[in-house]
Amino acid sequence: MLPFKVLHSANLRRVLAAALLMLPAWAGLGPPSASAESITTRVDVYSPSMGRWIPNDVISPASGGPAPTFYLLSGIGGGADGISWFNNTGVREFFADKHVNVVMPIGGQYSMYTDWIADDPVLGRNKWQTYLTSELPAAIDSRFDTTGVNAIGGVSMAGSAVLDLAMQTPGFYRAVGSYSGCPITSGTLGQAMVRSMVELRGGGNAANMWGGSSDPRWVQHDPMRNAERLRGTELFISSGNGVPSEIDDHHPALALPQTIGGGVLEMVTNACAVAFQKELEAQGIPATFSFLPYGTHSWGLFETELRQSWPLISRAIGA
Repeated sequence: MLPFKVLHSANLRRVLAAALLMLPAWAGLGPPSASAESITTRVDVYSPSMGRWIPNDVISPASGGPAPTFYLLSGIGGGADGISWFNNTGVREFFADKHVNVVMPIGGQYSMYTDWIADDPVLGRNKWQTYLTSELPAAIDSRFDTTGVNAIGGVSMAGSAVLDLAMQTPGFYRAVGSYSGCPITSGTLGQAMVRSMVELRGGGNAANMWGGSSDPRWVQHDPMRNAERLRGTELFISSGNGVPSEIDDHHPALALPQTIGGGVLEMVTNACAVAFQKELEAQGIPATFSFLPYGTHSWGLFETELRQSWPLISRAIGA
């Protein structure tokens, strides 16, 4: 049963937005030192579709030789707020001895990492599908020694977006890791989740993204409603259950609001993931699901999910 089903959609958006507002200061202890076995590079890539330069942090193997590429997207703030895989987890240490290029774009806050149909007065021009599936890969493949084989992973807002990106460009990604995201964008719950991020938290207008609430684009970008388009892609979908644990590693000064807000959000994303699992099973679409018996919406949980997904993703791309 999905939580909050008895709430009006507007009230549900407010509940989700309130939970999100408790989480802007996900503070880690600072980025760990990078291992000498990997190379970290900041690469600025020009996006013709958005008319601006986009920074990207890239971890590449020091051993050399062609390597596959794993695109790793941050959550609601897009890393532009300083909260990201690069800054809040041990990704540099984790990937130090692995033969893969890890690309972490900075930007895309409140955008669902999709191509918007119109510029937004607050959030500007967003053409993130074009950037992530065309412009950025071309730049990475030209600068780094790649095999041309790709996978993508994303957390929270991006946990939904990475499934959508794979749907919109079948075959481009061999594998997808969706961490603590809601793979539903249409209907009462899906629109409430999206609008809580884009509008109530980001200040944008979702009509500039996928049109009005009855516009078919909301369904066209819904992984739940388009699961068949994911068949053949290796899928890893995971979430915690909202119960606080040591894995969360909250900042001591912010533990209470992060636990409350993070608990609510993780319960909702867990419900989304369970519903998605049932849909994939009904359609006979293979996927790996991991439901941890603990964990709020925190970087400690996200990093655990990433590490769990890596064996599947690495096999799929030959890393």
